[in-house]
Amino acid sequence: MKKFKLNTKLKTPQKGFLFTALLAAQLGISQNKPDADYNGVIGKTLAESKEYWPEPVKAPKGAPNIVWILLDDVGFGASSSFGGLIETPTFDALANNGLRYTNFHTTAICAPTRAALLTGRNSGRVHVSGFSHTILSAGFPGWDGRIPSDKGTIAEILRENGYNTFAVGKYGVTPDEDATDAGPFDRWPTGKGFDHFYGFLGSQTDQYNPDLVEDQTHIKSDGRHLNELITDKAISYITKQQKAAPGKPFFLYYAPGAAHAPHQVEASWSDAYKGKFDEGWDVYREKVLANQKKLGVIPANAVLPERNPIIGEWKKLSPDQKKVYARFMEVYAGYLTYTDHEIGRVVNYLKETNQLDNTLIFVAIGDNGASKEGSQVGTISQSLFSQGVTDEQNLQSNLAKIGEIGTAKGLNTNYPLGWAQATNAPFKNWKQDAQSEGGTRNPLIVFYPKGIKDKGGIRNQYSHVTDILPTTLDIAGIKAPETIKEIKQDIIQGSSLYASLNDAKAESLHKVQYYYIFGNRAIYKDGWKAAAAHANPFTSPSAAGKNQVPSPSNFDTDVWELYNLNEDFNERNNLAKKYPEKLEELKKLFEEQAKENNVYPLIDWQDVLGRKIHNPTGDKNQNLQELIHKATQAGSSN
Repeated sequence: MKKFKLNTKLKTPQKGFLFTALLAAQLGISQNKPDADYNGVIGKTLAESKEYWPEPVKAPKGAPNIVWILLDDVGFGASSSFGGLIETPTFDALANNGLRYTNFHTTAICAPTRAALLTGRNSGRVHVSGFSHTILSAGFPGWDGRIPSDKGTIAEILRENGYNTFAVGKYGVTPDEDATDAGPFDRWPTGKGFDHFYGFLGSQTDQYNPDLVEDQTHIKSDGRHLNELITDKAISYITKQQKAAPGKPFFLYYAPGAAHAPHQVEASWSDAYKGKFDEGWDVYREKVLANQKKLGVIPANAVLPERNPIIGEWKKLSPDQKKVYARFMEVYAGYLTYTDHEIGRVVNYLKETNQLDNTLIFVAIGDNGASKEGSQVGTISQSLFSQGVTDEQNLQSNLAKIGEIGTAKGLNTNYPLGWAQATNAPFKNWKQDAQSEGGTRNPLIVFYPKGIKDKGGIRNQYSHVTDILPTTLDIAGIKAPETIKEIKQDIIQGSSLYASLNDAKAESLHKVQYYYIFGNRAIYKDGWKAAAAHANPFTSPSAAGKNQVPSPSNFDTDVWELYNLNEDFNERNNLAKKYPEKLEELKKLFEEQAKENNVYPLIDWQDVLGRKIHNPTGDKNQNLQELIHKATQAGSSN
């Protein structure tokens, strides 16, 4: 075989220069048209020229470090910071030295919330009305799960303004088909502005054997809990960055998988709650309501909504039911307290290294309301889509495996629906219910020692997850860019909360907000809210496993309700019949917002389970319900 041989005849300096000149000409290199931003002078000789070096990008003087913390599947009434019975001392300390925002809203489910948070724009506008999982997305602008480049993220903005940017934990908005080691990587965290990422790309993962990614590579975990791993990595990123560039501000996006299923935690954390939930979910709600009134995070005259009729009265449950249900809640509580502890490690590290006073921290306690996905009786290793299995059979299975709840064997551990309602106190309904405050209202804590004077203050301004990005930029003194990487940027839809930091009576700038999750929908304007619930398999969780093709969706039969949230914050008094004109006005506004934000076509769980949405495997015999379960478990790398 003839060997390849490099031509090395041009050896003299003159010939080398000639070669370089020819190459430059071929590549179109010319000094006649210097870069438009070049401010030097290019003369014929060096003596006639003036060098120019652009100033390195620096953050504004005194710009704070920024930490965004986003928990998963935590209701308004779970954490002690907002009156719940689950101890969260780190959050308590941040809130007591910062601000509690009581009227903050998410989208009612994880991926849309994360897309809206990272971009400051509505989820439909950034193409994530549903998920980035192939099986739960659709080929329409609001539904394809691919955040466009003209909707830049907070990480992209901050990095272009002199910050280092890190993300750890759950990302959740990388399309499944991109989530392998072959990429493409432009929709991975590192392609969306983060210098480093350590976590998982899917919607949920095994906490002891996570589908783990570092930067752009899938890696194996060492068997430690994911919360510990991401905390170690977050501290490591900051430590190395500050050693290399002392004083340079950083942005950390800390988004644990907790407290999403599977609820997994060392027994020492869950055992600390042994016996503490034996009184049941009805008593839990009453105690939380009293605590919330004392804290001032709900009105003093608040009343609990009626227990949802599909949830059993605790005192009428059997001893076996009470035993296994209480254990589910002990594990969930330990899981949340442990998560608070790991976040406390990051906060303590910043304090010990004298960085905390100039650190701005946002803590969103939940990306939606408490999860309804644990069925009536809870799950340990069962899929929500298990077929042909009754609630009674699942209950007996859970009773037999009660020791596995919270352990590495409990690959789908999630508590029963009654605890979802309890930890959502004082609201009705739960996750996915975009029509309800129970699905969309979450606690928000803002901590900024350097900029908040009213330590421990309460703020009641209406706000939305899209507001965190513009608020962050305002506090940091950074203007939203017109372009990112030469791509003209779309408007930012969120409204800044900056004025409210030191003015409890500041006007709420967020006037209008639509909500839509798989059929459930609502529209808010100036304290009024119109809302329509839409049937889906999770409304009656036991029906999800029947493997029946649902009947066609009918949105026209959905019943709209009307609430005045200024007087009725937890939606107990439906005013639809009293003010029909107001209801029609808001329904018309929903139509306008839906069109503006790519919500159409309306897609619901019926469409997904009924196979109207494409099946990426192409296998007509593939069980779509199991595909959904696999897709939400983790990224598609496996």
